[in-house]
Amino acid sequence: MVPPDAPLLIAVDGRSGAGKTTLALELAALLREHHSVSVFHLEDIYPGWDGLAAGTARYVDRVLLPLRAGRPALWNAWDWIEGRDGPDRTTAVAEIVLLEGVGAAAAAARGHLDAVLWVEADAAVRHRSALRRDGDSYAPFWQRWADQEASWLAGDDPRGAADVVVQGHAGASSPHAVLLALTALPSCAALLAPERAARRGLTVDCERLNVSPDPAALYATLYGESPAAVWLDSSDAALAHRLTDGRSRFSIMGDDGGSYGQQALHRDGVTEITAKAVTTRIREPFFRWLDDVWGRRAVRLPEGFDCGFGLGWLGYLGYELKRETGGRSSPAPDQALPDAALVFAGRAVVVDHAQGAVFLLTLTDGRQDPEREEWLAKAREAVRAPGGPPPSSPLPLPLPRFTARDTRGGYLAKVRRAQAEIAEGNTYEVCLTTSLSADVERFDPLQAYLRLRTTSPAPFAHLLRFPGFAVASTSPERFLRVTADGALRAEPIKGTRRRAADPREDAGLREDLRTSPKDLAENIMIVDLLRNDLSHHAIPGSVTVSRLCDIETYATVHQMVSTIDARLRPGRARAAVLASAFPAGSMTGAPKISTMAILDGLEGLPRGPYSGAAGYFSLTGASDLAVVIRTLVLQECDGATRLTLGVGGAITADSDPEDEWDEVRTKARGVLSALGAEFPHDRTSAPAARA
Repeated sequence: MVPPDAPLLIAVDGRSGAGKTTLALELAALLREHHSVSVFHLEDIYPGWDGLAAGTARYVDRVLLPLRAGRPALWNAWDWIEGRDGPDRTTAVAEIVLLEGVGAAAAAARGHLDAVLWVEADAAVRHRSALRRDGDSYAPFWQRWADQEASWLAGDDPRGAADVVVQGHAGASSPHAVLLALTALPSCAALLAPERAARRGLTVDCERLNVSPDPAALYATLYGESPAAVWLDSSDAALAHRLTDGRSRFSIMGDDGGSYGQQALHRDGVTEITAKAVTTRIREPFFRWLDDVWGRRAVRLPEGFDCGFGLGWLGYLGYELKRETGGRSSPAPDQALPDAALVFAGRAVVVDHAQGAVFLLTLTDGRQDPEREEWLAKAREAVRAPGGPPPSSPLPLPLPRFTARDTRGGYLAKVRRAQAEIAEGNTYEVCLTTSLSADVERFDPLQAYLRLRTTSPAPFAHLLRFPGFAVASTSPERFLRVTADGALRAEPIKGTRRRAADPREDAGLREDLRTSPKDLAENIMIVDLLRNDLSHHAIPGSVTVSRLCDIETYATVHQMVSTIDARLRPGRARAAVLASAFPAGSMTGAPKISTMAILDGLEGLPRGPYSGAAGYFSLTGASDLAVVIRTLVLQECDGATRLTLGVGGAITADSDPEDEWDEVRTKARGVLSALGAEFPHDRTSAPAARA
């Protein structure tokens, strides 16, 4: 057990010349504003030029273990001139001890450390840096020492185990970024509370421009070259009646650029947050991390700005996060996408379609920020620029030829197996999905999305771009909205009919959906499930169904939609509300946990972003998330682009398997038609996945 007065032990490791010493000393200077800090350099204890292994052992035994026990460390400094142990030295116990040098985070040391920093740098840069620092005395021994480092690293992986990875020699701001990264680590958060509090002093500046730009041209100008950018697009805002319910009023654009921009990718229980040269790894459940970073500052926004987004995190939560909400892990294929991918936007554009205005949001600490001012100038120019045909008019794209994961016969067989589970009393409703995929060359995500938004405008459309992959969606379905003052709303969709060109036939299809006993039963079951999900965190008596089984019409389909409202109980964690409802019941069935287990057996493969949620988590404490449906996932693979489209439908006891297959085709139609593609015939379908 660690004594209560033991110091916080932080290792700063990396190959020679990476910049560890400079970083450690600058970090110590920043930490000393609020804490007592000691610094230990491993180069003082190595026994000679061949002493990496022996020096690491000495460090663990004579320095690390005493400090971990809350005692001063007594050790001998190596006399590099005489080639023997020199005078006695003491490293005092302080609130924080920085342990810097090659081997500081060796395997034998890691169990005694609170945090590990790994400093990375190119070999040529490291060589120049080390010789510039130590001069000619080091030059004859560089390769000798480098060979020892290589031998050690061949059997150890301190970089992989690191909590923070820093790209050395990447700029003067790194120590500040590293300090911020340390405040995010659970092991450091309590002691570094003063540093965490300093970040809460930030405010959001909001500048209004009374102009209605072309959203596509605006996005292309400001974010077309961003490595990671998000466009939450009310692409159906041109339909005036959509603005009355608030769902299609705002479009939001942001990226990970600027002084405060970050990118977060969650895989296998680890969230990696990258801010320029610094990557932080949080090894804890995703929803626990989200609770820590979402809305803690509760920023205020000016009068007249009615959007809930006041800067914060934007992106998707994939279906496989179900492992944290009662579901099981599905085996992930090679090159699987992250379970969640988000950007923190410290600057963003919000388009208010109802007021015909644009708001430029920036995060500031009140000091001069040239990068912020440069972005504001560029954004003003882009907003006021007249929108031309490109990129509003989608450019040509390769014609994809999709194959289906399940043949028609295979899918029908799975429908019957789902109905057998219902007959056994294991579930009431099973939202069975499959997928279509195609490999094409050079498929541009923006151009693909522009086609989707033109063909199938929707209130919760979105384009999410990250290095190596993108998500392009025309989702009509809200998963969950949480307002800053605690109002909750879910709007599940269950029940779909295709649109027809003939008005009388189209009206008949709409009426057929409105009166369908099967679709009504599906929708009501999901409404009941969501009422239960929200009730765990709602004020008793506040859960209401304000709209039941209403019919909404979109470009390619009619949908049956309900609305459930509630009010958050004071003191409840907002991320916990999300976790209780995740994944959306409209994409699982009911009861949720047992049905997800059945789906794992039927589908056999992870769904990825499809069936998850996408939207924002604002610094105001608000959130608005869509269900990721009608969605094309684009992934770069060996110089080509892999396209994946998830589709499915709800299976009940009285489902007709043939009708369920037709519904799959109907739901795929909007995305496929936008790309000029067709639903694959059985002769081109891949064999059904084994359960």
